[in-house]
Amino acid sequence: MALQKQTSRTQWPGRGVRIEAPGLVMRAVFDTNVVISGLVFGQRLAWLRTAWASGAVTPVICRETAAELLRVLTYPKFRLDASARDLLLADYLPFAEIARLPHRPPDLPVECRDRDDTVFLYLAIESKADLLVSGDADLTVLANAYPVASPTILREILGSGQA
Repeated sequence: MALQKQTSRTQWPGRGVRIEAPGLVMRAVFDTNVVISGLVFGQRLAWLRTAWASGAVTPVICRETAAELLRVLTYPKFRLDASARDLLLADYLPFAEIARLPHRPPDLPVECRDRDDTVFLYLAIESKADLLVSGDADLTVLANAYPVASPTILREILGSGQA
């Protein structure tokens, strides 16, 4: 009989990160900048690739966030051809859980200053993800209302065995 990892759950909106039991897989929404940093810039956030591949954290994506990632990877400043983009996406998309956003987004108890960032909040709420991982000040400022954390905090959580 094969054992399956169970998924942790956090109530949204919440205050901080709460993992219900040790050994559960953390599910997280990653904003596009964090994903790009983990995939394209192999320095500071390269550990994310290992975290995704090992199952330590499951990225949660939706059509809208995947489309944004695909669009950003085509920016000329990255100088990525189609083959290079495909290789980078192969280090992320196979490990992601796909969620659907409703036609009518949920009400947000606390609004985000940048309307372009609200899709990440909607996705985290609708998918019941444990955490929204972002370095964006427009999102991290909401950490008292939603479980939003920087990549550094995620790494500490994963390293401490809380996930």
